[in-house]
Amino acid sequence: QVQLVESGGGLVQAGESLRLSCAISGINFTINTMRWYRQGTGMRELVAQWLSDGTPFYPDSVKDRFRVSRDYDPNMMYLQMNGLQPEDTAVYYCNIPLNTGDIWGQGTQVTVSS
Repeated sequence: QVQLVESGGGLVQAGESLRLSCAISGINFTINTMRWYRQGTGMRELVAQWLSDGTPFYPDSVKDRFRVSRDYDPNMMYLQMNGLQPEDTAVYYCNIPLNTGDIWGQGTQVTVSS
């Protein structure tokens, strides 16, 4: 059974940094795409996409502040978040999109105080 477990969230002040981790287990196939989403008071929002061909994607709201990376041993995905602002406050989720149905973690809370 595929499982994603996020960690690394917490309470920080504006301008500080956090590094989120997503532990991946139960995988028996090649992962070509992984994503980080967040959900604050509104809809769930894509904040980073990792592709196996090495071309990450970031929306303008986090571009130049967030960076996604991937390790294979251990099997992890990371989200380095710099220059955090109160509007970055949300629950952050890692995700694997699949045709058979996306896989989601349980999320980790990030709270940024002003």
